[in-house]
Amino acid sequence: MLIEGPVEFVTEDGRVVRSDRPVVAVCTCRRSLLYPFCDTSHRRRHRPDESSREASS
Repeated sequence: MLIEGPVEFVTEDGRVVRSDRPVVAVCTCRRSLLYPFCDTSHRRRHRPDESSREASS
């Protein structure tokens, strides 16, 4: 999710995280190593293709 910055987040463990960038990418899938910021880790999730789904049926 893209939001206008600067932003400041308080994480679940109470840590305060700040970004001064004009636009901030926020992770909504929780796969990011930079959480709460997006690092595009969601792109590495592979979906099975059609042939592997047919073979498993």
